[in-house]
Amino acid sequence: MKRLLFILPIIAFAGLAVFLGIGLTKDPKELPSQLIDRPLPEFALPGIVEQPGSGPPELNGFASASFRGEPRLLNIWASWCAACPQEHPVLERIASEGFPVYGIAWKDKPADSRAWLARYGNPYAGVAADEQGRTAIDLGVTGVPETFIVDKKGRVRFKQIGPISPEVWEGQIKPLLQQLRAEA
Repeated sequence: MKRLLFILPIIAFAGLAVFLGIGLTKDPKELPSQLIDRPLPEFALPGIVEQPGSGPPELNGFASASFRGEPRLLNIWASWCAACPQEHPVLERIASEGFPVYGIAWKDKPADSRAWLARYGNPYAGVAADEQGRTAIDLGVTGVPETFIVDKKGRVRFKQIGPISPEVWEGQIKPLLQQLRAEA
């Protein structure tokens, strides 16, 4: 009987370890977003310029209402993000191929965002500041970078957690954007 009482906690611990281990083997990039096939949450964010109208038009803010009419990418990034410089050339490529890319600088100071864009280049058709992170909470952002594909009707169709690689661009995102453009 004593032996059974000694072995029972070990068996319970092993079972729990197996259960948790299975859950940890899933790729977090494959976790579904609650926003898929739903409208983009309502937001209106200021640009990263210090005074409205004092900078180039691409640095002005935007609102969720502007995500209608054509498919667009919404990229959440930050100047302090370690993976964002790796993703940035792909975003520049996406923009150069004629797909509108909008950026939200998450929990970042506008001055830091401007300096980062001056250093790496600006692929964004619009750049907004989410200094408090409230819009990112509504989007379900867990870290940066994250990218959303929004269709002509303003509905989220895809979410990429982590940097967009050239393979993800060519294999998943670009075909989806082309399909969304072709839809009537």
